[in-house]
Amino acid sequence: MGYLPGSICPSHWGMQLLGLSVLVLMFLSPTAAAAKNDNDTVFGKCENGLLIPMWLPQEGLSTGDRVARAIVYFVAMIYLFIGVSIVADRFMGSIEMITSQEKEVKVKKPNGETQIIVVQVWNETVANLTLMALGSSAPEILLSVIEIYAKNFESGDLGPGTIVGSAAFNLFIIISICVYVIPDGEVRYIKHLRVFFITAFFSIFAYVWMYLILAQISYGVVEFWEAFVTFLFFPVCVILAYIADRRLLFYKYMTKEYRMGKRGVIIEVEAGDVEMGKKDDGGPVYDEGVDQTVREFEQHRRDYMQIISELRKKHPNLAMENLESMAREEIINRGPKSRAFYRIQATRKMTGGGNIMKKAHEEVKEEEVKEEIKKDASIISVSFDPGHYTVMENVGSFDVTVTREGGDPNATVLVDYKTEDGTANAGGDYVAAEGTLVFLPGETSKTFKLEVIDDDVFEEDEHYYVRLSNLRLGSPDGSAVTHAVNGDAGKPEGPVKMELLPPFVATIMILDDDHGGVFQVGDKDIEIVETIGTYELKITRWSGARGRVTIPYHTEDGTAKAGKDYEHVEGELVFENNETEKYIDIPVIEEDSYEKDVLFYLEIGEPVASGGFEFESKPGDDMTEDEKIALLGKPKLGPATRAQIRVKENKEYKNMVDKLVKKANASVLVSSSSWKDQFLEAITVQAAEDGEEGEEKLPSCSDYVMHFVTVFWKVIFALIPPTELVSGYPTFVVAISGVGLLTAFIGDVAAHLGCTIGLKDTINAIAIVALGTSVPDTFASKVAAQQDPYADASVGNVTGSNAVNVFLGIGIAWTMAAVYHWSQGTVFEVLPGNLAFSVTLFCVEAFIAITVMMIRRHPKIGGELGGPKIPKIITSIFLAFLWFFYVFMSTLEAYDIIGSIE
Repeated sequence: MGYLPGSICPSHWGMQLLGLSVLVLMFLSPTAAAAKNDNDTVFGKCENGLLIPMWLPQEGLSTGDRVARAIVYFVAMIYLFIGVSIVADRFMGSIEMITSQEKEVKVKKPNGETQIIVVQVWNETVANLTLMALGSSAPEILLSVIEIYAKNFESGDLGPGTIVGSAAFNLFIIISICVYVIPDGEVRYIKHLRVFFITAFFSIFAYVWMYLILAQISYGVVEFWEAFVTFLFFPVCVILAYIADRRLLFYKYMTKEYRMGKRGVIIEVEAGDVEMGKKDDGGPVYDEGVDQTVREFEQHRRDYMQIISELRKKHPNLAMENLESMAREEIINRGPKSRAFYRIQATRKMTGGGNIMKKAHEEVKEEEVKEEIKKDASIISVSFDPGHYTVMENVGSFDVTVTREGGDPNATVLVDYKTEDGTANAGGDYVAAEGTLVFLPGETSKTFKLEVIDDDVFEEDEHYYVRLSNLRLGSPDGSAVTHAVNGDAGKPEGPVKMELLPPFVATIMILDDDHGGVFQVGDKDIEIVETIGTYELKITRWSGARGRVTIPYHTEDGTAKAGKDYEHVEGELVFENNETEKYIDIPVIEEDSYEKDVLFYLEIGEPVASGGFEFESKPGDDMTEDEKIALLGKPKLGPATRAQIRVKENKEYKNMVDKLVKKANASVLVSSSSWKDQFLEAITVQAAEDGEEGEEKLPSCSDYVMHFVTVFWKVIFALIPPTELVSGYPTFVVAISGVGLLTAFIGDVAAHLGCTIGLKDTINAIAIVALGTSVPDTFASKVAAQQDPYADASVGNVTGSNAVNVFLGIGIAWTMAAVYHWSQGTVFEVLPGNLAFSVTLFCVEAFIAITVMMIRRHPKIGGELGGPKIPKIITSIFLAFLWFFYVFMSTLEAYDIIGSIE
């Protein structure tokens, strides 16, 4: 992480601001109260809280006593805020697990077949405004509900004040920080602007509505219908945001079709709109009911395929399983992440829990270790390396290599070898050989020689074999021991495990050197994957390798088109004397397609001899015997002169992409599978920042300090069920219960702190409690602003949370109170007081702040966050000023220094 203005370390910025606010208010509030009426008692009398009783005695306290008590309450409240952050870590982990659930959707291919794809169950917008918003706003919402219950269903100032104060802090301070932390010249803009307009409207309307029901519709009384309508605005907001996300607000967006493009890509075609700037590829319309998540699924899959392609170019020789692991790590690093992910990451960095992005890298390492473990290193294995040799008839003798792997390197191993006839015969074409190879301690490779017999007679290419057998242990001097391996089977009788691994039979191909050769393509039917890059097509020369020969070649279109699916190649291939294989490079063009099946061809022409070897002879019966042999040796084409090349997706590659689409989810980084993992994580200190590439960074002093400060909460909340248990629902229930319990303690401690220092609940709520509950969201938004390519996760969610705070926190609490009073035959009174003033002031400033953010979308700046240095700094300072002005004016009004709004 970087640093904020004034070189303040971001991991302590929130706590410093909280402490500064408390100190200022501790000194200002009594003075303000005294200014109101010199005869009034400056300090109020504390009452028992819901869980914490008053601190006795309450009478005759000196200033020193009050300061000491205030410090105890303040430290306790800070510690409780930390506890809420940590239990909210578990809570957000369960939300991430729940919202990452998937479902199967059926779509039709152009050929009429049905394909089943996996998409997210939860719409991103709905998830952000429901569970995600509940997760980040749970302390404020629960504080309001608990306060109503604790005050016997009478109104209080702490709950509503915290909700309004939290909204102000979120909108002004959090966005101010997010604007500033973007590097100079970079911008982040809101991608889902329609959704932002809906949430921004409701984030202001919610507080306007609060003012209306308090001061205009029924002054000082909240009726049941008012409270219940407040709650109903929550689903209305979610539904409208979902409609905006789905582009259902205008008629032209009602005619939506899903089609399978020619390249197998699912696209969404809208009236007057073209997907991703591409034309419709045609194909049948999908079944009705397939939602927009299908398109998002396809976009993610294309992104994953692009990442795989990049990694393949960087590591062309990497095994598929290792490529998959690297791709998954890269996808998780680059891929979209939820608000829950950033909240959890911020909390763990603050509390010494480390960077959760390391988990992806550790999982890759674990998989690589598992792959290594699969190989049983205790077995001694022997085989040829390589298992196929191609030699010229005039080679004379050549070496054959046998290798040994695994087992005890100090053991002596013996193995027999023997040649066997194929089309080549021992004595006429090669010299028969047999013997025993002795691998002494430490030796891993042995060679022996084979010999080929040369003659001047033209003949076809021939081959023979050499077989390994009778693998056994030996004594240090190389002689065999009594407990031998049973013949060819390679099974030991003693305790040592030994085996002959394929290839334990090597093939020796002898090429005739008296003929120009027969030329043909290596394979007539070839199937390759479009991700291959450049395909090397083999042209073979057999039944002779004499002379320099030129072979013309060219490609031809089939269903695959040159320039679209592959690059056309044409030219001549030159075989030098004794050269038996050559390759033609054919570039294959990779597209963003998922399923592919197209054909093209490569054809070779008549070979042309050159380079001083004469194969031609005069016609007629008067040819000499040597001339007849020369004519027979002329190079010619074989039966396979045309290769059909089919370009398809690789099933292994396709399966890998499918697995990545399922597995490359940030939920795997924040999930836990067992209580053991949770407790180990709770007691382990990790570095909050990453080290250099390939270097493990050790925890810093601050990491250790924060860990030991928070280890109590970590261990306590490690008792919460793991998130992978029943898809995270038990975690959700237990964690939100933990948030509610700690919030009840915070409410009591905050009330005791306020009465001890003479600070009114309304100011206590907006300046201290709201700030404390919003600190984790501050760091989450900061990280999201820096790491996410868009501003939705940092700015867009602020407005949504502000609206949800009122609709749930006020709606649920006041509905409960209104129902209770209705049952008692009384009315639920809520005097406007300072709340009406705070709400009005916040609404005015919120409108100004949102207007400023929209102005920043002008091309000269380019987005809500970041931009050129000067506009960035001015915006950041202005938004921070709005918050300080809001707190300052609310404080003056609370102590009647300025008039209230009636």
